[in-house]
Amino acid sequence: MLLLWSVRLIRTGVERAFMPQLKRSLKNLSDNRLSAAAGGMLAAMVLQSSTAVALVGSGFAISGLLGTTAALALLLGADLGSALMAQVLFLPVQALVPFALIAGGGTFFKARGRKAKQIGRILIGFALVLVSLSMIRTATAPISGNEIVQSIAAYFQADLLSAYVIGALLAWAMHSSLAAVLVFATFAATGLIAAPVAAALVIGANLGGALVPVVLLWSGDRPGQLIALGNLFARGGTTLVFIAILMSGPLPSTWLAVLTGQQAIALHILVNVAVVVFALPFATALIAAAERVAPAKNMAGGDALSALDPSALDHTPLALACTQRELLRMAETVQSMLVPVMQLFRAWDGDTARVIAIREDHVDRMHFETKIYVSKLRESALDSIAEKATLDVIAIANSFEEAADRIAVNLTALAKKMRDEAMVFSDEGLSDLAVFHDQVATNGQLALRVLTTGDAEAARQLVEEKDRIRIEEQRLQERHLKRLQEGGPASIETTNIHQEVLRLLKQINAAISYVAYPIAEETGDLLESRLARPRRIVGLQ
Repeated sequence: MLLLWSVRLIRTGVERAFMPQLKRSLKNLSDNRLSAAAGGMLAAMVLQSSTAVALVGSGFAISGLLGTTAALALLLGADLGSALMAQVLFLPVQALVPFALIAGGGTFFKARGRKAKQIGRILIGFALVLVSLSMIRTATAPISGNEIVQSIAAYFQADLLSAYVIGALLAWAMHSSLAAVLVFATFAATGLIAAPVAAALVIGANLGGALVPVVLLWSGDRPGQLIALGNLFARGGTTLVFIAILMSGPLPSTWLAVLTGQQAIALHILVNVAVVVFALPFATALIAAAERVAPAKNMAGGDALSALDPSALDHTPLALACTQRELLRMAETVQSMLVPVMQLFRAWDGDTARVIAIREDHVDRMHFETKIYVSKLRESALDSIAEKATLDVIAIANSFEEAADRIAVNLTALAKKMRDEAMVFSDEGLSDLAVFHDQVATNGQLALRVLTTGDAEAARQLVEEKDRIRIEEQRLQERHLKRLQEGGPASIETTNIHQEVLRLLKQINAAISYVAYPIAEETGDLLESRLARPRRIVGLQ
């Protein structure tokens, strides 16, 4: 458990401190398959998770920033990066633990800047990974001679296929092939399991790791499904070849490394190198195969059951929890509208526009039902805290409804106008809009986290992002004016729409950012006013 939490601690620190820069770097590196794979590899080493890179890549593909083939290359490289990071974490560097804990703790608790605090979080996570691996070694050493444990290990040594399946299931259950492989390698290093069993578990973990993005992205938009399935086909096929080789006969005891634990890590890297080498040239074919398996079109679907339970109205805390779940449904629906809308400006798609319109109807209905539910709740006697909570619910619901309107009514109409009048943005203009849209979509994900966890630090970050987006919009408006001065025909033709899209995206960001304000107010992170104190004018009373 400590290992899973510490790996997540590193990933959270990186996401909060460097995710915008990381996403921009990934986008810039994705011009071809090889550089995309290299970018994915580096990102996974930093994030400690290939699944996180899969989510970023799918978001790029859904919004049209990347093609599905490039996004798949990103994920294939990410799996290799995660494998290389396993080698780094398995190095005998226990002496660094005290220094990392002291430096990380001091930085996290004493630093004033957000990035510095997150660097402290990353150092703490790194130290705790090493501590957890040491604890696993210490805990497993005494039981390695137990008769029951030895009999189980002997069974798996005779049935490597079962070990392969167990490895896949454990990696999927842990939602981290990195953590699973580190555990298996530690078991092997302490003599708890034999080298062939460790190898089968590691090979299975590579399959299980590929199942995680499929589960996470299957209910989303079609590009995400294709990327996850393509990765599953590549890794699944490769792991089947490796398990077949392993089961075909005994391998030399030092075929990859002298120590058993290092053999497991080396095998993990070898599997992922093989995936990249053999699957990357066939990324287009893998996407084509995924298209035949994935649903033809992931439409908006029917209405899900409302979280607003009428029977909970007699119990205020339970009723407020119901409204919170309904707000989360609204936020998820708005995010599912926001991510694909930019693609309409590249190539109009009537099906995508219809899905956005359907989802906007869903948001309108949830908005209406939430207001009615809260009004019924307020009919009973509420204390001051509960009354403020109901007002916050309505304000957040209003903000989500406003964001949905901006997407479905305004942005969609502008995209359709460009299609009808055969207008296209300049390359630089479209790039500016795409990057700005991606920043707003990233803040949408942050808003979901704030709504789900109520984390004060994330809420502060979201408020800071609102101010940064306002400044960024002004900068992009100035860039557009410079292009007008240069007399570019495309910039002149689309100037009104370009500036309107920037303004709407800023308004959408402001709307979804409102979810952070009740938390920021409670923690005292908000000023009463952004206005400076009025100067006293001499001579006027």
